[in-house]
Amino acid sequence: MTEQRKGSLLRTVQAVLWSFIGVRKNADYQKDIEKLNPFHILGVGIAAALLFVLGLIALVNWVVVQPTGL
Repeated sequence: MTEQRKGSLLRTVQAVLWSFIGVRKNADYQKDIEKLNPFHILGVGIAAALLFVLGLIALVNWVVVQPTGL
């Protein structure tokens, strides 16, 4: 029998964002392991990484294409 883990989307997003920063208490990490679904963490992690990369690309394009105003 498989154990169903219930964790909110907000809690999953918080766990992924904390892991991106790299600052996490061990007690909170253990709680996340017990409660959060690994597939949800994977999905949110991929989405967050994609948004981060797209944001960097948009920032670079914005800086490079800025009109000089001369």
